[in-house]
Amino acid sequence: MRSALLLFAIGVLSLQAQSLSGRRAPSFSLPDSSMAQHDILDYRGRWLLIDFMRTDCPHCKALSKVLEDVHTKFGSKVVSISIVIAPPDNQQTVAKYVAETNSKSTTILFDQGQMAVSFFKATPQNPGFDTPHLFIVDPNGMIVQDIPQSTVLEGPGLLQVIEKWVNKPTATK
Repeated sequence: MRSALLLFAIGVLSLQAQSLSGRRAPSFSLPDSSMAQHDILDYRGRWLLIDFMRTDCPHCKALSKVLEDVHTKFGSKVVSISIVIAPPDNQQTVAKYVAETNSKSTTILFDQGQMAVSFFKATPQNPGFDTPHLFIVDPNGMIVQDIPQSTVLEGPGLLQVIEKWVNKPTATK
């Protein structure tokens, strides 16, 4: 009995320790504030930055500014989208956030939690995540790096991380 419990515990811990990178980005189709649907396949062939955020998060506001710099530097080669969980966020909180951060190049999409669960491999034991959390998805739809809340998201270091990936040759499928 003890060995069965030990094996179960090891299995659960190994699942929780799995990297969020190195796998195909889960599929999604989510609305923006004008109710237009955005599908992950709309972005195939370009680098995609997926930012999970909250409109009341100061770190998320700092990241929004960096994402504007990313758009200026890389143009249409890199697309960024931000995902908010609704509720608590809604069209009014997003409109206020966009006005405060002057975010023009990042589309904000509304998730009711299903997309977050699939990206974060959430389980009943580990249901949450910190914001902001950024996923870098290559043109083939593979998550090449996930970056949890850290100073790299708020400073020039993120531009360097993205540049490293964008300039690295990727295999086409």
